[in-house]
Amino acid sequence: MKALKTLLISILTILFISHSQAKQTTDTIQESDTFSFVFVTDIHLTEEYNAVEGFSQAIDSINKLAPDFVLTGGDNIMDAIAQTYEKSDSAFHLFSSTIEKLTMPLYSTIGNHDVFGLYKKSGVDPNHPEYGKKFYEKRIAKRYYSFDHKNWHFVVLDGIGFTDDRHYYGHVDVEQLKWLKNDLERNGKEKPVVVSIHIPLLSIGSQIMESPTQGMLENTIVTNAHDVIKILEQYNTKLVLQGHLHFLEDIEYNGIHYITGGAISAQWWTGPNFGMEEGFVKIDVSGDQFSWEYVDYGWVVAK
Repeated sequence: MKALKTLLISILTILFISHSQAKQTTDTIQESDTFSFVFVTDIHLTEEYNAVEGFSQAIDSINKLAPDFVLTGGDNIMDAIAQTYEKSDSAFHLFSSTIEKLTMPLYSTIGNHDVFGLYKKSGVDPNHPEYGKKFYEKRIAKRYYSFDHKNWHFVVLDGIGFTDDRHYYGHVDVEQLKWLKNDLERNGKEKPVVVSIHIPLLSIGSQIMESPTQGMLENTIVTNAHDVIKILEQYNTKLVLQGHLHFLEDIEYNGIHYITGGAISAQWWTGPNFGMEEGFVKIDVSGDQFSWEYVDYGWVVAK
């Protein structure tokens, strides 16, 4: 009887230790797979319209939320596409100095307004050493790249194509498509994937803002989006974050959420755009799932 009692105590002790270890492991996994990040798009930072004050207020709100990092969705500055070198240079310096107020890392996406001197009215010669996207790549980030955060994989794409007559349109070039396929082959089978691109891959924006029968134009949608989406659907892609339209939407298609993230500047710092206030998207991640909310950071346009 004493031997049986000793045996039962030993079994209970083993079960208790095993349960404690399992609970610790579960807690560790949950903690390591839980994080948040903020998606801010269409900042259009400029010395005008009190934009610096407005963006600084947004940064204060983001710092209070304390996400792991911030991801921009393009159009970081009001404009380089139609400006001289001096004005473009000044705009990028303003952006760089303002984002220093963030207390967490920043990853950027290129937008059409971040392209230097594309429009002929800028007076910039295409032979300028920083013409086009070289200007952005020198000052902000590569035009496309990827990074990991905890168990998730993030891909930043360049969705800006150039026409022969020096205008932009939505396009992901062949070089990127090949790179994207290789990158996701290495990283996107097991890890959940988030993609950031400025011009949307999928949107109903024109149906809401224009007419129910209005299709998207070549400068409001990625014209070879099907090529990109076909690649994304082969891997564990959970989320595509988009900008450009200053419009908020969440479209779920074939298991992928396409979120167009409103705009930090709303209607270019002059008030709401189609009823949408100035704001940003906060994404909370747990395991391989996510939730999101649009945060109105309380900016009031000066009268």
